[in-house]
Amino acid sequence: MHLPHQRGPLHDLPDTPQAYDAVLADVTEQALARMTREGSLEHPDAHDDIGDTSLGITSLLALAWQRGKDPRSAEAVRRSLAFHLRERVYTDDNPGYPNLRVTNSGLPYARYVLESGAHPIGDWPSTVWALLQAVNVLDAADGLLDDGQRVELEELAHGYWRWLTEATFFNPQEAGNQAIGCVVGGLMLARHLPAAQGESVRARALALYADEIRAHRVRDRGALLPPEHGGAYDNNYGPISLSFLAQAHRVDGEEIFAEDGDTLARYIDARLTSGGYDNGGPRYSEQHSGFESVLGLRYFGARIGADLGRYRGDTLPHCPKGVGGAPRGRHAVGADGGIDGHFAFMLVWQIQDPTRWHRTPSPAPARHQLRLGTVSVAFDSRMTPSLIEAGGTYHLPAAVDRQHGFGPVTDGFLLCRPMGEVRVRDVRSGGLAAKLVTKPVVGRDHVLRHVRSLYVTDGTRLWVTVAVERLDGAPYLLSGMPYAADDGDRVRRTAEGEVTSAGGLRLTHPTASGPGHFDARGELTQEQAAFALAADPRGYGNPDEGWRHLVSSSALEAEPAPGAPEGLHVFAVRYGPGGAFEPVFEGGADGFTVRTEAFTAVVGAVAGDGRGEPSLTLRS
Repeated sequence: MHLPHQRGPLHDLPDTPQAYDAVLADVTEQALARMTREGSLEHPDAHDDIGDTSLGITSLLALAWQRGKDPRSAEAVRRSLAFHLRERVYTDDNPGYPNLRVTNSGLPYARYVLESGAHPIGDWPSTVWALLQAVNVLDAADGLLDDGQRVELEELAHGYWRWLTEATFFNPQEAGNQAIGCVVGGLMLARHLPAAQGESVRARALALYADEIRAHRVRDRGALLPPEHGGAYDNNYGPISLSFLAQAHRVDGEEIFAEDGDTLARYIDARLTSGGYDNGGPRYSEQHSGFESVLGLRYFGARIGADLGRYRGDTLPHCPKGVGGAPRGRHAVGADGGIDGHFAFMLVWQIQDPTRWHRTPSPAPARHQLRLGTVSVAFDSRMTPSLIEAGGTYHLPAAVDRQHGFGPVTDGFLLCRPMGEVRVRDVRSGGLAAKLVTKPVVGRDHVLRHVRSLYVTDGTRLWVTVAVERLDGAPYLLSGMPYAADDGDRVRRTAEGEVTSAGGLRLTHPTASGPGHFDARGELTQEQAAFALAADPRGYGNPDEGWRHLVSSSALEAEPAPGAPEGLHVFAVRYGPGGAFEPVFEGGADGFTVRTEAFTAVVGAVAGDGRGEPSLTLRS
C-alpha cells in the first residue's frame, strides 16, 4: 500500500520556460472549454475553497496572455473577471462568522462556501487567497483590462485587505502560512495604490509581520518558526509558508523575510531524509503539498545551498485512470483531473521566478541531522531520532508503555528524555560521517546516567552504538519501527527493514488492539492512527498530539551486545545491507573504542573536554 501523498521529489518536475508555457497552454484550453455563459471558471464539482477559484484561473489566463498574447485569453480574462466582480464579492456579514471586530462594515470578502452561513470559518483564508489572485491579475493588467475594470479590481483588492486587517481579527486560525500570505497580499497591493496610500498599506503589512507573526514564532529543533495550527511545523503548510516568505522577499526585498526563510529552509533540510520523506505536523502528518511548495523550496534551497527539491510532494495526476489532467505538482485539480483555481497564485509566482533548483546537499553539518548518501537521521529537539532512513526503509520512533523514541529500555522505562544539557559532536573522516550524542537521563530509580549514542554512516549503511552505565534486569534497545520504504517514484508502507544487531534482535508487534496500539503490518497509516487518537475531528485535531497518546507499537528491540567494557551496557545495531555484524568494544580511562567491519571509533569519557564537550575520533 502506497502512502497517498508521499510521491515524487518536487525537483523532478520540468521547470523550463517551455515546460511552463505548456502548462499554461493546457490551463487555457481547459478554461476556455469550461467557461460558463456567466463567465465562471469554477470547477463544476467544487463546493468549498471556492470563493477565489474562478479568479485564480483568471490570473493564470492573464499570465498566459502576457507571455503569449493569445486573444482568446484576453477575452476570457475580461469575462471571468466580470463574473467574479458581479457574483463572488460579498459585503454583507456571513451569518455565524465568529471573528469579526467590526460588524456590518460593508467591506468585501471571499467565502469559503458560497451558501450563507454554511461554513463561515474558512472565509479569512479564502479572502487572503482572493486578494492574492486579484493582485496577480492587476500585475498583468496593462493592455488587458480597460480602465473601469482595473479601477474596480484595485478597489476590491484594497477592500479585501481592509476586511482582513480591520474588520476581522488577524490570523484567526493561528496558521502561519495564511498570515504570511496576507502580508504578501498587502505588499503586492501597495504597488498598485497611490504613493501615500500604498506606503501606508506596506507599513501596515510589515508591522503585522513583525508584531503578529514573527513575535509569535515557536521554537523547534533550535529554530524559531511561524506556528501552524498550534504547532511549530506542518508537512503541508510549512513549505507553503516558505513559499510565501520567498514571494515576500521577491516583491519587497526586506531582509527579514530572507532571514526567516533561511531559518525555515535549514529546518526543513534537517527534517527531510535523503529520500525526501518526512513525517509529523499539527494538522497533517503525511499529507504533503505539491506545487504550493515549489517556489519556497527552490528559492531558499538556492539561497542556503541545499537540495530542498528532494522533498516529496503530491506530484502525480490526481484523477482516475484514463482521464486527462495536469499533475498536482503544477496546480490544484479536481477528482476528475480538471484544473481548480485554488492556490493558482503559487503557480503564477513559480513561473515568474527564474531561480533554478540547487541539487546537491549542503556540506555543512547540522545539529539535528546526520546525512550522507542514501542514509540520514533526523533528530528532534531532545536529540532523539525522529526518523531514520537506511537501506531504503524509513524507521519512526517506536512506542513502549506510552513512551516514544529510540533508546535503552529497562524495567519498562525508556531512557531518552534528557535531564540536563545534550551534547553533540560531528566528525567526518575517510568517506564516513558520524555524530556522537551524549545525553544525561534519569530512570525510575532516580539515578543519573549518561547515554552516549554514536551514529556512523558510509552513505549506504548506518551503525548505531549506544552505551550507558550498566542497567539492572533485562535491558534492550528500542531501535525504531520500520514503517515505510522507498520505491523510487513513491513511498509504500512496510513492516520490514534490513537491520542487524550485535546482540539478539526481535521485531515485536502489539499484543493488544484498539486505537492506542499501532501494528505496522496493518493497512492503517500513521496519520490515520494519529487522527483517531486526536481530541478533535480529522482536519481540526492535532495528529502529533494524538500520536503521543499511543500506548504501544511495532518495534525493533535489540539485546545488549557481548563483550561490553566493564560497567557498561552497549547496544550495537546496523541498518541497511551487509553480512555478519560482530563489533568489538574496548574500555579505557579515556572512553571506549568501537571496532566494526567499516570503522574504528574512540568515544571519549563522559566528562568530555575542558568545556564538557564530547570527544570522538573516527577512522575508516
